[in-house]
Amino acid sequence: MKLEPWIEKNRAEAGCDEAGRGCLAGPVTAASVILSPEFAEALVQEGVLNDSKKLSKSVRDRLRIEIELHATAWAVVHVGPAEIDAINILQASLAGMRRAARKLNVKPDFLLIDGNRFVSSDDLPQHACFVKGDGRFASIAAASILAKTHRDELMHSLHLEFPHYGWDTNAGYPTKAHREGIQESGLSPHHRKSFRQLSG
Repeated sequence: MKLEPWIEKNRAEAGCDEAGRGCLAGPVTAASVILSPEFAEALVQEGVLNDSKKLSKSVRDRLRIEIELHATAWAVVHVGPAEIDAINILQASLAGMRRAARKLNVKPDFLLIDGNRFVSSDDLPQHACFVKGDGRFASIAAASILAKTHRDELMHSLHLEFPHYGWDTNAGYPTKAHREGIQESGLSPHHRKSFRQLSG
């Protein structure tokens, strides 16, 4: 299905998405992106922009550069394991998207949220939620790409300090190698203590 470049052309719509909800380690990372109508149309016409999970790493990395260079505004926020453990992963994901939207250097008129729920606040504009929105709207797909690429980059850097878990390849997700690393080396400071670390 072809992405829509916007809902209303002449307003600053900020797509919001997150990456890393299902991981055992590392932050949940949220991004918010405002695309100009012209840039959104160009990305849609190119036909490559999509939900980040459906793209190869090389395509994600190329699109990240394009988005960061040409977006009207973008922001990325990491919400760490301690906060995830304190407030739960859903609330941490929602908090991350709110923070990313607030961090934009252009004030959005409207938020497009990936998912089926969002808790707004008085300092944020109106919003609408879209299940699988990263496969429906260009701005959410762009946010999906920034959230994933920034998070993967962080997990790769953490892997250099904690190489036992294979974060350079699994990004903190519960792979067999990651669970074996936990069994052999225990938990790192970057693991989410509230998650079941060793269950299948």
